[in-house]
Amino acid sequence: MTRKKILLTVTTYPLPSRSYDELVCTAGLLEDGSWIRLYPVPLSFLTQLKHEGVVQTTKYTWIELNVKPRTDDFRPESHSPADYQFKDLVIGEHLGTEQNWERRKDICLKKVYTNLTELIEDSKDPKNVSLATFKPAKITAFEVEKDDSDWKEVWTQLQKQQSLFSDRESSRIQIKKVPYKFYYRFEDDKGRSARLMIEDWEIGQLYWNCLRDAQNDEQKAIEKVKLKYDVEFRLEKEIYLFLGTTKEWHRRRSSNPFVIIGVFYPKRETQLSLF
Repeated sequence: MTRKKILLTVTTYPLPSRSYDELVCTAGLLEDGSWIRLYPVPLSFLTQLKHEGVVQTTKYTWIELNVKPRTDDFRPESHSPADYQFKDLVIGEHLGTEQNWERRKDICLKKVYTNLTELIEDSKDPKNVSLATFKPAKITAFEVEKDDSDWKEVWTQLQKQQSLFSDRESSRIQIKKVPYKFYYRFEDDKGRSARLMIEDWEIGQLYWNCLRDAQNDEQKAIEKVKLKYDVEFRLEKEIYLFLGTTKEWHRRRSSNPFVIIGVFYPKRETQLSLF
């Protein structure tokens, strides 16, 4: 068991769990720029940070807690909280967007891949890299596919089970399933292309916000999501992708075991500073 200071940068869209309340895959970076994955983390842990008024958002907030490597996961970045009640947790500073995300860049961009072949090679034994920051040479498309509108029946039943993190069923957070899948298609610095699904919680929440603003018109909501991730991001932002492997496909040594677990999007700088 060791104590780690982690800059939270990634939370995937919550999934129902048999043993816990809704779970999110949480990942972040240490002060030296190396990645760490933390699970299981209940959704109630992240929302509690917001409800207590400590931070406005959990992303890009420093936390300190005791962790231990997972013995059931071959991926070196994977750890578990030492205390599932998080009594050892210390919440630190939130890094804002001042000076075009400068302080965030200092941590998040210490190690950046630009070549898919190199990254996938590093995901193999002995390195088994499973988390990375990736800079695509070009985003070629943002794609949306219709998905099931509800959780699988077994997961629906799981949502009704008692949480291990609370004595009251009423405190559980019921998570709706996003009925669409979102993808970026992009090229690396050698022209190799990839199409990866975006599993970031941020895009799922954006969809729900857009659906509310569109008075439950799904097509209008999707157009609003496209406006941000396709038009605005590609025209105005310098896009980096936070990539992570799924344990199943990484173990199977898939030709590309990564999905997009976060998007890092400072404004595009038109010219370099002279100072």
